[in-house]
Amino acid sequence: MIQNPPMNTPADRPSGGLVLVVGITGVLGRQVTDALLARGVAVRGLTRDPPRAAELAARGVEVVGGDLTDPASLVRACQGAERVLASAHGLLGRGRYRSEWVDDIGHRALIAAAQAAGVRRFVYVSGYGARADHPIDFFATKHRVEQAVLASGLDAVVLRPTAFMEQHVHLFNGKTVLDKGKAMLVGPGDKPRNFVAARDVAHFAVRALLEDPAPFRRLDIGSPGHYSNAEVAALYAREAGIAPRASHLPLALARALAVLARPLHPGVARVLRIMSTPPEAFDEHFHGAEALEREHGVRLTRVEEFVRERVAEHRAP
Repeated sequence: MIQNPPMNTPADRPSGGLVLVVGITGVLGRQVTDALLARGVAVRGLTRDPPRAAELAARGVEVVGGDLTDPASLVRACQGAERVLASAHGLLGRGRYRSEWVDDIGHRALIAAAQAAGVRRFVYVSGYGARADHPIDFFATKHRVEQAVLASGLDAVVLRPTAFMEQHVHLFNGKTVLDKGKAMLVGPGDKPRNFVAARDVAHFAVRALLEDPAPFRRLDIGSPGHYSNAEVAALYAREAGIAPRASHLPLALARALAVLARPLHPGVARVLRIMSTPPEAFDEHFHGAEALEREHGVRLTRVEEFVRERVAEHRAP
């Protein structure tokens, strides 16, 4: 488990300019911001919901209202910034915030704003396995933006994490076990997957932002081990001391619902497609965790540890 270092003394604080975190209230944006503040780095955060960032503003973050669908807000946010982390995404978005606008057009506008503002370092959070012919549009878009970032002339770094534990282990799976006593799985839920904790990705994001020269240009990030959604649900049940129960949405029905949901909520439709796409269509294994730990001198969070923490939080008054 990667821990943030203690607050630096003033004499030890890094010199350099402002870091802009796009998506500061997201699961990764908050973790990165905490780590930057602990190092005495000046942070500006872009969010479409400034009240959600009130606690960060109280800690000295310059909170700016705007989002990836508003090019003018991106221009304002980039002015005076030396380094940018692009950590927002529209996987679950709809309407104005659907993936096409946020993940594709919006990120291209952010790249252009960073170029115009003379940003020194641009760190883009992509997704593990992103490729041009990926069967899920979100990951094909991520691949296109990777290429745009690397061709932009900016000092660019691409991070490619596997599925975040906070969302794919807890929010989409374990939380239901704790709240309702059973998991809600699409199909058998037996596809092995890799997950990573946002705090671990944040460690590499901070290094990518602050170190000169950048310690890597493209980095795949995952944790040790592979777990199916059904295995994750069983881990929660065992840790919570409850009988493992699950309901299974048939794959054919999930695929039909994905088609029906797309005009109304493309984000939900996309998640249904991810969960119901045949396992052979895209591999979610990650075999580089041991090398990451060895080469970077870190210990990555294990799924069992993460589940134990979430269950303890659930039990806390």
